[in-house]
Amino acid sequence: MSIDSSEGIFLFQGSALVVSDETPDTGIANGQSPEIVHQVFKDSDHFEMPAVDAPVTIRGASLGKDTPIPAGWRTVSVRQGLSLLAAGTAVDGKGPIGRMLRAYHIAQWRQDSAFCGSCGTRNTDAPDELARLCPACGRREYPRISPAVITLILNDDGRALLAHNKKFADKVYSLVAGFNEAGESLESTVAREIREEVGLEVKDITYIASQPWPFPNSLMLGFTARYAGGEIHPDGIEIEDARWFTRDDLPNLPGSGSVSRYLINGWLSHQYD
Repeated sequence: MSIDSSEGIFLFQGSALVVSDETPDTGIANGQSPEIVHQVFKDSDHFEMPAVDAPVTIRGASLGKDTPIPAGWRTVSVRQGLSLLAAGTAVDGKGPIGRMLRAYHIAQWRQDSAFCGSCGTRNTDAPDELARLCPACGRREYPRISPAVITLILNDDGRALLAHNKKFADKVYSLVAGFNEAGESLESTVAREIREEVGLEVKDITYIASQPWPFPNSLMLGFTARYAGGEIHPDGIEIEDARWFTRDDLPNLPGSGSVSRYLINGWLSHQYD
């Protein structure tokens, strides 16, 4: 195998980034030396070294969940990495956060696409693009990207609706979100998800920003919308609680580095008035 040391390899185990002890927190988005990763982990379970001679600038690989982490290496959760790298960064997929999230997405996809979906043959990396190639039938598979909307709902009293999802940490409130369905516009998804999850109708749906979000393979599309009617009724399935909040009376908010916090910060700084 030809190994090009000019590009770092991002190695993951589950939702954690595997880095050498010599890597400072500020350097986790630079990847690890391909030669060292290959040398240390080449015999690990479920590890497949990405093709390094393909024209792909960011490479991600995974270890099996039960693979022991050797001495001299440690793990950093991807979400913790977001907080470490978030200061002064945007949510547009660029910069250190963008590199780490792209690598995490690629690593998960490579693991999930180990075998051809048509004939079952073990896939290889395509030599000319970011794709998995079946050596038997020639089928190519590309990274799966699932569009999802996330919306900051505002009312005429200067308040924002924040909701607590059952999956969130205790007392953390964020925005209503959901996946785009087949045959549905993004604006229709915004209105439907809000209606289904909190029982409200909205208007003036406006796109603000997007963010690659590989938890597991989403592209988050951030919107604002104005309250148009209805009473708050959390669905009880995903949303446990939802309320109108003022800027000076806020619950615990999602961490930095996410498009949800980006939208909330925009409201806090009166960008959407």
